[in-house]
Amino acid sequence: MLRTCKLSITTMILFFLITSVALGDERYSPIRDKTVLQECGGCHMAFQSKMLPKRSWAKILNGLSDHFGEDATLESDTKNHIQTYLQNNAADAGWWGGKFMRGIKEHMTPLRITETPHWVREHNEEVPQWAWSDPKVASKANCVACHPRANRGDYDDD
Repeated sequence: MLRTCKLSITTMILFFLITSVALGDERYSPIRDKTVLQECGGCHMAFQSKMLPKRSWAKILNGLSDHFGEDATLESDTKNHIQTYLQNNAADAGWWGGKFMRGIKEHMTPLRITETPHWVREHNEEVPQWAWSDPKVASKANCVACHPRANRGDYDDD
């Protein structure tokens, strides 16, 4: 009886974990680090670190003097702090890479979330081309235009 009970509890826990992962596929842990929020969120939405692999965050942080056409240079301590946070929470930091790692080969180092295979797949299937010219959207990186809770890590469409 005790063994059956333990087996049932284990089965329920596994079911809960699998269901949570499946249902939470459009949700990511929000940025909780004040330095990351202040420095990255000062110019654009502070993107959740789960959206890129470690190597991408490293390349972005090591190229801040030309950050997508802007000089976003930071003091060394601040840059290192942000890089550590982003890499510790990156898409490939844990055992479960999640959607954003799907399709990213080992030799790939995407610098734009909007060019990752997952992002392209999601948005090419669901978003009509004309939507990108809407002035409210203005950029593919303007997640909050369509996902009002994106800053909190919620990219659910509903």
